[in-house]
Amino acid sequence: MEHGGGHEIGSHQLAHFAGLTFNMDTLIMTWITMAIVIILAVAATRRIELRPRGWQNFLEMAVVALMEQVEANMGPKGIKMAPLIITLFLFLAVGNELGLIPGFTSPTNDINTTLGLALMIVLIVHVLGIKNKGFVRYIKHFFEPYVPFVIINIIEEVAKPITLSFRLFGNILAGEILLLVLGMLVPYVVPTLWLAFSVFVGIVQAFIFTMLSISYLSNSLQDDHH
Repeated sequence: MEHGGGHEIGSHQLAHFAGLTFNMDTLIMTWITMAIVIILAVAATRRIELRPRGWQNFLEMAVVALMEQVEANMGPKGIKMAPLIITLFLFLAVGNELGLIPGFTSPTNDINTTLGLALMIVLIVHVLGIKNKGFVRYIKHFFEPYVPFVIINIIEEVAKPITLSFRLFGNILAGEILLLVLGMLVPYVVPTLWLAFSVFVGIVQAFIFTMLSISYLSNSLQDDHH
């Protein structure tokens, strides 16, 4: 299925270097997403006003909402993770919507992107867990409450990045495909309505990914395993 400027949804423009394969369209869209996030952040903070307007108002609402979630779920220790959480949400929110623009695709419609983000979160979870609880104590919690539970706990840890990444990837890719199909079958009205709904879905999926990341990170910052 072609999308935008002749790009086929589900396929990628490949480049090979040093025995590695790179999805160039995903890399380009990722760079564009990062550039947009930086531009929005600069535009919102260039002239900070007591009564925020425009982008400042939007970003302040997003930052305040995320800070409340961080404080409620992660406690005082989680404040240091706030920049990561806020940046993650903004990247996902912008990236999810990028594919709705003709000629563009969402970097999150590539499993490599979503899996990379999920693995990053899980890696940070384990690093923080070891740092906060100590190596022996952290490893010990996998064998609680009983030793045989280590199998279940390991499966749970392996499932975290898989479910986290596939949920986001599947929803964004399916949304873009459905938008294209509706555009071919019933032009104008229905695709426009679905486009508006896709904007909402993109924000919701960014929020879900971020909230699950907060949940995983909060467990690594707790003094006792729950």
